Amino acid sequence: MTDHDLLELRRASRHFGSFRALDEVDLTVRAGARHAVIGPNGAGKSTLFGLISGTLPTTAGTIHVDGRDVTRLPVHRRVGLGVAATFQHSSLFLRETVLENVLLAVVRRTGSRAGSRDAAIAKAHELLDRVGLPARHGLTAAELSHGERRQLEVAVALGTEPRLLLLDEPAAGMSPAETARLTELIAALPREVTVLLIEHDLDMVFELADTVTVMHLGRHLKTGSPDEVRASAEVQTAYLGTMEVAS
Repeated sequence: MTDHDLLELRRASRHFGSFRALDEVDLTVRAGARHAVIGPNGAGKSTLFGLISGTLPTTAGTIHVDGRDVTRLPVHRRVGLGVAATFQHSSLFLRETVLENVLLAVVRRTGSRAGSRDAAIAKAHELLDRVGLPARHGLTAAELSHGERRQLEVAVALGTEPRLLLLDEPAAGMSPAETARLTELIAALPREVTVLLIEHDLDMVFELADTVTVMHLGRHLKTGSPDEVRASAEVQTAYLGTMEVAS
């Protein structure tokens, strides 16, 4: 079903002492959406993702996933409800093989019931094929290029069978060719997986996203279609002339 709100934040806030990293942000993400969050450095984008994923507690406000209040739930409970995330800093097991990294995620989701290991291995290979790494399954994660590690992180996240996939600057540090491959990978994900991404590469954002939210100084500035965001004078002002949005 892609006709309802999968994620809803109401007045979500995160304060560090007197500093308001996130200040009463409202955000709604429709099921099946490709929704991007953009904004200058310091806008609060990564803090927002921390609140949604559960890696940061909220100071105030609420977070609902598919109508369920998850505001106080720990990360593993949110994963069980279908929330998965990749972050700027890799969380891969670098000494383990590419296949083992994905297999761990699959088994964590499906359990280790007798007779299920063969099915889990087959699922892990299927995910590696989906992200373009079928021939790399026997390498350790440490042997992969930077771009391949980001592809592997997506496969690991998909191994938890997410309904909501959070991607925090997935193209950071990638070459243009690697970014193009990652963009194709995200675009090819089934609509049963709702994607919410933070990204500084605006070409990638406007190619992928059907909805864009702009943040500034910890607050929500604007949400609209890519064309609406491109044309917004307030968005241009927030970027202080640094955001060149080509059509």
